[in-house]
Amino acid sequence: MRHCLRVKIVLGLLVHVASAAGQTGSPSAAATEPPRIEDCVFTASVDGTEQKYVLVYPSGVDESKPMTLLVALHGHGSDRWQFVRQSRGECKGTRDVAVQHSLLLVSPDYRATTSWMGPKAEADLLQILKLLKERFRIRQTIVAGGSMGGTGALTFTARHPDLVDGVVALNGTANLVTYERFGDAISASFGGSRDAVPDEYRQRSAEFFPDRFTMPIAATTGGADTVVPPDSVLRLLDTIRPTNSNVLSIHRPQGGHSTSYEDTIAALEFVVTRLKSARASGDNSVR
Repeated sequence: MRHCLRVKIVLGLLVHVASAAGQTGSPSAAATEPPRIEDCVFTASVDGTEQKYVLVYPSGVDESKPMTLLVALHGHGSDRWQFVRQSRGECKGTRDVAVQHSLLLVSPDYRATTSWMGPKAEADLLQILKLLKERFRIRQTIVAGGSMGGTGALTFTARHPDLVDGVVALNGTANLVTYERFGDAISASFGGSRDAVPDEYRQRSAEFFPDRFTMPIAATTGGADTVVPPDSVLRLLDTIRPTNSNVLSIHRPQGGHSTSYEDTIAALEFVVTRLKSARASGDNSVR
């Protein structure tokens, strides 16, 4: 079961305006309206709970034509609205790239504030992708996120490389076996501590599966980031480079736990443009 409400954002507040299914309008009116946003509810197959995601449509979208999907995974303590509403560089940069390239943007709760891409969060994202592919002609999928979401983007790609055509990780970690922060939240998400369920931590650590990263990948890291230290992501990229020429590392030696608007744009543009170039040239080696 799935239900979406059409919403708009006015001065940072969400206002329900109508059921998406009941909206009609002329092309001229659509061109001047704010971005079309839907807040969607579905019943999770994994446990029967009500889960949510937000869709932000490209301007003037023709839903009958192929489109690229950009998945935006929020950070620890946030929810599906982070990448839709917040003005921080990672969020605004992601929205602006989506607008620039006419990408369909989806921002899931994926078990909300303490997700860490555990089994249920992973199952939810798989279900969301299935729902969207049934509804739209999705030609390529880019998975991106910041902090916990950057980690989740790497984890999901390592778990399901066949579903991901490009990945962008902003200040994430690639190794949950050695990562020391947010232990209680990760333990609850993964179903136990790293001592109790060590395989769960390893199989969600992208660093152990570099061969699965054959798609364009960009990552931002900060040398002074103590919240999510950069070392594991830098090691992962170094391991990927010999077999993948589409790798971008934006490392700021003095940077902390954030990515600027400009670096967010650069990371996403790197992946988006490589996928576009591959489509234009018919290069199937770049997904």
